[in-house]
Amino acid sequence: MSDRPTSHKELIAPLRAALYDFDEQKVRAVLHEVCAADVVFNLAFPFETTVGVDAYVDKVYAPLAKAIPDLECRDFIVMAGPTPDGADWVGCGGYYTGAFMAPWLDIPATGHMAHLRFHEFYRIENGKIIEMQALWDLPELMMQAGAWPMGPSLGREWHIPGPATCDGIVPSPYDARWGEETCQRIIDMLAHLKKHPGEGGPEVMEMERFWHPRMSWYGPSGIGTGRGVRGFRHWHQIPFLNAMPDRGQYLDEIEYHFFGDRNYAAVTGWPNMYQSITDGGWLGIAPTGKKIAMRSLDFWRLEGDLIRENWVLVDLLHMYDQIGVDVLARMREFNKARAGFDAETGAAL
Repeated sequence: MSDRPTSHKELIAPLRAALYDFDEQKVRAVLHEVCAADVVFNLAFPFETTVGVDAYVDKVYAPLAKAIPDLECRDFIVMAGPTPDGADWVGCGGYYTGAFMAPWLDIPATGHMAHLRFHEFYRIENGKIIEMQALWDLPELMMQAGAWPMGPSLGREWHIPGPATCDGIVPSPYDARWGEETCQRIIDMLAHLKKHPGEGGPEVMEMERFWHPRMSWYGPSGIGTGRGVRGFRHWHQIPFLNAMPDRGQYLDEIEYHFFGDRNYAAVTGWPNMYQSITDGGWLGIAPTGKKIAMRSLDFWRLEGDLIRENWVLVDLLHMYDQIGVDVLARMREFNKARAGFDAETGAAL
């Protein structure tokens, strides 16, 4: 008899196979098999929350498959485990890919192979998916189309790789003790990160205690990748904390769901951050003083006791929307001069 995390990976295996050889009707049918009737899909902006399989497929997958007719989904991380409060999750990380042949969300088609990174987390009860929390890196696709309309990234923009050790499809059986230890290591690291700036300078984070000297921090497009503690701090953490120094002060308003599987850990939550943009320096945004919700879905890989790789997605379009910036509308303004787009609206013809 399989342990629960293993059985949950087995539950979504037909879905992963259907998404790899994408066929809309097959994906729809498999989703109906593995999901509860009232399943909730919490998606990145502009999709937001959708209830029910058919509404989800019609809103998200059907238009995407028209834009990328040979669509396929490639996972490089599949892990599962219980949270400390007993909920069961499966986390998948990877990217959708194929030839981008028609506009999608008014993102101009390229005619070339494109990639769209995702982190997708499934909560399972009684053998059915009851909730999905997912972020898709839409800015990444805009950049490949030459249509990213906001400030340039500080970090490196590239095609984010899977685990260096090629072991992200975590094997069975589930090792509860190992998973718990990995998860706790991440929780301890985050507790130390939150000590700064309220309890002192960068030294209170004790980053060398938790992070490998050759760590890779794979941020979302719009922020980019940082290499090593120096790269992480310069290209993400310093501007992030300078702009939002009240990070970590609203714990009663957020939720975290941590789980571990061998040397991998993950966190999901909707949202899992609240903070206020009171100073400048982050993403070129002027300080608004506005308190915003942020969605961040993460994976970590440990080597021994040290974090060697960290995959991070943040719903940047949702953040911009909260401060009154419509990124998709601004992107359409850029497209007015392109063939195949309406010169007045910037929308695809």
